[in-house]
Amino acid sequence: MQTTIRLQIGEIIKNFNSLNNETYLNKISKASDLIVKSLKKKNKIIFLGNGGSASDAEHLSAELLGRYLKNRKPYASMSITSNSASLTSISNDFGYEHSFSRQIKGLASRGDVIFAISTSMKSKNVINAINVANKIGCKTIILASETSNKNFSKKVDVFIDCPGKRVDRIQEVHIAVGHIICGMVEQKLR
Repeated sequence: MQTTIRLQIGEIIKNFNSLNNETYLNKISKASDLIVKSLKKKNKIIFLGNGGSASDAEHLSAELLGRYLKNRKPYASMSITSNSASLTSISNDFGYEHSFSRQIKGLASRGDVIFAISTSMKSKNVINAINVANKIGCKTIILASETSNKNFSKKVDVFIDCPGKRVDRIQEVHIAVGHIICGMVEQKLR
C-alpha cells in the first residue's frame, strides 16, 4: 500500500516540478496580466468547464469575486457552470454543445476574459464557447493538459497545457495554477 502511495506522490511532485520552467512561468504571467488588464477596464472574467473542471471554474471565480488571500474589493468574475436552470434549458432547447456558447453570447462583452478549464479540450461546448468568445472580441485563456487537443492553442490568447497523464493529476495542477493566477491578480491590482 505504501508503495502505491509513494508512486502517486512521486507523480504529483513530477507534475509540479514540470511547471517550474520559463514556458509555464510566462504563460501563467500572461494569463494574470490579461485578467488584470480586463478588470482595470471594468470588464469581467467568465469561467467555464465540465465535471471537475466546472467545480474548479466555480472555485476560481469565487476566489476573484470574494477574496483569495487579501481583503479587497470584489473583482468582476462569474462561473457559467453554476446556473442549473440555464444549463439545462439551453441544453434541452439547443443541445448541450451550446450550453456555454449561448451564455457567452448573452453575458460577455468585448474585452471580457473567457477562462476555460478542460483536461482534454475535446468537449464541443467548451470549443463552441471559445469560438463565440473570439467572435465577440473577448480575451481567452484555456487551462488544459499536455495531452489535450492543442488545435486551439493558436486560437486563444493563453493556452496553458499543464503536465499530467491522468485526469485527477491534471486537475491538481489546474487548481494550483489557478490559485497562482488569482494571487498574482490580487498582487497586481492592490
